Amino acid sequence: MCCTGFLKIIMFVFNGLIFLAGGAILGVGIWVAVDKNSLLGILNAIDNAPSELAQLANVGYLLIAVGSILVIMGFLGCCGAITENKCMLLTFFIILLIIFIAEVAGAIVVLVFQPLAEELLQKLNENFVEAIRNEYGTNPDFTNLMNNTMTQLKCCGYNNYTDFVNDTKIYPDSCCTEISGPCTQTEAANEPVQGCFQALVNLLEKNAIVIGGVALGIAALEIAAMVVSMVLYNNVGK
Repeated sequence: MCCTGFLKIIMFVFNGLIFLAGGAILGVGIWVAVDKNSLLGILNAIDNAPSELAQLANVGYLLIAVGSILVIMGFLGCCGAITENKCMLLTFFIILLIIFIAEVAGAIVVLVFQPLAEELLQKLNENFVEAIRNEYGTNPDFTNLMNNTMTQLKCCGYNNYTDFVNDTKIYPDSCCTEISGPCTQTEAANEPVQGCFQALVNLLEKNAIVIGGVALGIAALEIAAMVVSMVLYNNVGK
C-alpha cells in the first residue's frame, strides 16, 4: 500500500511536469503559427528550397500537435494516478508506447537514410548561398536573422565569406574577428572564420555525448513511466 502511494506521487509529479511542458510548447506553437510570416521569413528568401525544408514553415502546427499530446498525456497520467482510473492509466500507457516506438523508428530511419540526408544538405547549401547573395542586405528579416546567427555561432555565411557578393565589398563584422573597422574582402579572406553550417556541425559534435545522454534519459523515463502506469493499473481495486 505504501509502495503504491509512493508510485502515485511519482506519477503525479512526473505527469504534472509533462502537463506544464506541454502547455508551454502549445503556447509557443500558437505564437509561431500566428506570427509565422515574420518569424520564418528566412524560408521565403530561399528560392527553389527542397520540399522537405519547406515543411519547416509548418513548425508552429507541429509544436501545437506536440504540446497538445503532452498536455493530454500529463492530464491522463495525473488524473489516472490520483483517481485510480484504469481507463486513463491504460490510455496513458498506450500513448507513451506509441511515442516510444516512433522515436525508435525515427532513429532507425535516420541511420538508414543518411545518404539522403547528405543529399538534402547539399541542396540546402546551394539554395541557402543563393538566398544570401540575393536577400542579405535587402531583406530586413533575413538580414537580422543571419546577423544574429553569425554572432551567436561566431561564423561567416553558410560556407564562408565568399557566400556574400556585393558591390561595396564590405562584409558582415562576423567575418572579421581581429579588426574593429569595416570588414573588407581582403581582411575577410585572411581570417579563418568558418561557415555557419560547419560551426553548427561542430557544435553538435561537441555536444554529441550530452545529446545522446539526454536521449537515453528520455527513453529511460518513458520506460519507467510505462512500468509505473502498468503497476498502478494492476493494483487498482486491490
